[in-house]
Amino acid sequence: MNVLFHFASGPDLAARLAAIPGLNITVCPEQDELLLARLLPETEILWHVLKRCTAEMIVAAPRLRLIQKIGVGVNTIDLDAAKARGIAVCNLPGTNARAVAELTLALMLAVLRRLPRFNAAMRRGEWSDPALQDGIGELGGRTVGLVGYGAIPRLLAPVLAALGCRLIYTSRTPHSDSVGEWRTLDALLSESDVVSLHLPLTAETETLIDARALARMRRGAVLINTARGGLVDQSALTQALTDGKLAGAGLDVFVHEPHDATEPLFDLPNVVLTPHIGWLTTGTFDRSFALAAENCRRIAAGETLLHRVV
Repeated sequence: MNVLFHFASGPDLAARLAAIPGLNITVCPEQDELLLARLLPETEILWHVLKRCTAEMIVAAPRLRLIQKIGVGVNTIDLDAAKARGIAVCNLPGTNARAVAELTLALMLAVLRRLPRFNAAMRRGEWSDPALQDGIGELGGRTVGLVGYGAIPRLLAPVLAALGCRLIYTSRTPHSDSVGEWRTLDALLSESDVVSLHLPLTAETETLIDARALARMRRGAVLINTARGGLVDQSALTQALTDGKLAGAGLDVFVHEPHDATEPLFDLPNVVLTPHIGWLTTGTFDRSFALAAENCRRIAAGETLLHRVV
């Protein structure tokens, strides 16, 4: 079965893919459009990661039977085009939850402790900068608001509580087994020292954090986004970070990916940036590939697929 893995791979990842039995897996870096065009006509299974899977790609793959998201969010797949062709679409909920939870925590600490700025100063030969030392914060003792309470917040919340944080969260309905207290979104924004986003990108959640939402946040609060860039109005966020409304932000996801480095947001010293790598660990790959390979086996055998979306 011909599988196209649409993501660049280093030596370790290539070896992990080659070790998966029973599948002919070809790696196609996301930016290599010529190679993609050559591979799509023979592709039976697409292992989709981040770059948009368009209707044009689906048309160019007449043998395609399954689009397997390596991850959770399917907003980058043209679901209507897949459905029209009878192509199954599946995702892998929970496989990257631990990795994203850990990066979320790392971003919180990096923003509050200004780690990238200290790192850069030392590399310039500077040992101590009093201006950087002023206002450095601890995570313990702060109120952390989790927007969404799925697999990632469920892993993250107990860790934050153990560090001494007060936890609140918002979701469609309260959860009886949650760590923390339920709030409406507006109440959470006004009450939190750190706001962390954990929602899918849908028509309902697009630019959920806009100028109005940012205005409700505490002065000096921190925003963390490891979910989807489209949840946040980046221009409004830039303004809030520039005028001091927010003390900082930790961002792993952006409206445009790869990002436009000329945007003012990327020049701000109080923003910690990572290139959508929250999910990217060897543990995520091992868990994801096991389930993705099982779905390949199931579609070949005519069995019910795991985590089917379409």
